[in-house]
Amino acid sequence: NCTSMSNQPYSFFQSVEKSFDKAARFTKWEKGLLEQIKACNSIYSMRFPVKMDDGRIEVIEAYRVQHSQHKTPCKGGIRFSNEVNQDEVMALASLMTYKCAIVNVPFGGGKGGIKIDPRKHSPYELEKITRRYTSELVKKNFIGPGIDVPAPDYGTGEREMAWIVDTYQSLKPGEIDSAGCVTGKPVSQGGVRGRKEATGLGVFFGIREVCNMPDVMKRLGLSLGVEGKSVVVQGLGNVGYHSAKFFREHGAKVVAIAEFEGAIYKAEGINEEELFQHRKATGSILNFPGATNLESNGAALELECDILIPAALENVINGQNAPRVKAKIIGEAANGPLTPEADEIFIKKGTLVVPDMYLNAGGVTVSYFEWLKNLSHVRYGRMEKRFTENMNTHILAQIEELSNKKVNDKERKLIMHGADEVDLVHSGLEETMITA
Repeated sequence: NCTSMSNQPYSFFQSVEKSFDKAARFTKWEKGLLEQIKACNSIYSMRFPVKMDDGRIEVIEAYRVQHSQHKTPCKGGIRFSNEVNQDEVMALASLMTYKCAIVNVPFGGGKGGIKIDPRKHSPYELEKITRRYTSELVKKNFIGPGIDVPAPDYGTGEREMAWIVDTYQSLKPGEIDSAGCVTGKPVSQGGVRGRKEATGLGVFFGIREVCNMPDVMKRLGLSLGVEGKSVVVQGLGNVGYHSAKFFREHGAKVVAIAEFEGAIYKAEGINEEELFQHRKATGSILNFPGATNLESNGAALELECDILIPAALENVINGQNAPRVKAKIIGEAANGPLTPEADEIFIKKGTLVVPDMYLNAGGVTVSYFEWLKNLSHVRYGRMEKRFTENMNTHILAQIEELSNKKVNDKERKLIMHGADEVDLVHSGLEETMITA
């Protein structure tokens, strides 16, 4: 779907290998070992028939790639997109391996894809396709809480994950850990609170961490912290939406948002929830009250801003448009939004690029927490929440008695609060992103 200068069809997997080789030169490992790390261990390419609502049979093309089993299970999303091909799934599976290693999540990398346009199918057709895909994976032992654990990606969400876990459980009755065969499930089906916003929140934590580094900010000529900084977000899917939300809530200004139908600009900042509702009502982000429409969605990437967050698809910034990108910090929220050619240009320009395999690892981190919850069969915070609250209440009462002073209501609430599942998940995510 895009060609490089030499008119060779662009290979996302080769682009990942190129980046790997660039980094591998700085390690002491022998060539053979590096070749093994680079290779995809298992590739399952399948074709299966599904009867559509109008009675015709369609043959569906689908994939699951397990890049590395150095840690088990493998882990990685499933995307529903017309662009899905084996090369792309291999590239994304590889990125998952390195991503898990960077944030210290004990999984090998995997990835899945089904070549369909989800917008062109009814929910019932999507359900049939998803369930059939799952049963194909079960047949070949390509899914399971100890083997390979999928998750949502571009074009999929909680609904699809619920179909997967249901199909898996019906084929493996009585398997005690079966809920752990997939993550990103609805909370009612064994999901974890905080999974939905995890990737976007991780993007925010990562950029916030960078913005608090005095030497880096000085070099870029920016003030410390995210407050007051202008942000452009490409993509209003799960990741883009939540990234925009957390930046806005912490005092940054989201001045532009782009989607595939176009882009909008508003200097005083956009409220992502209002925009989401506007898009739901009109089918487009364009003509948002108080905002200006931009001539193309690509134009948003070239706006003057402090922070640019590409949160949609790979290769949106390449050798052609990178010279025109004016952002001082680029946060790769999508997988591989910059080509290796773009990276070279930004190094020369002195633009700071926060790489995807660190920045968007919030999703897999919280997926790991969800998987642990499924294996332990108990919700986070259930055992200790009241104990903490009782203990804090007791300590507070003692301090008030000894000092003869009362703590105000807001502080009292904060001090006495025992951690809920979502508090613990967010705290674990924050710790992971900061440490990494």
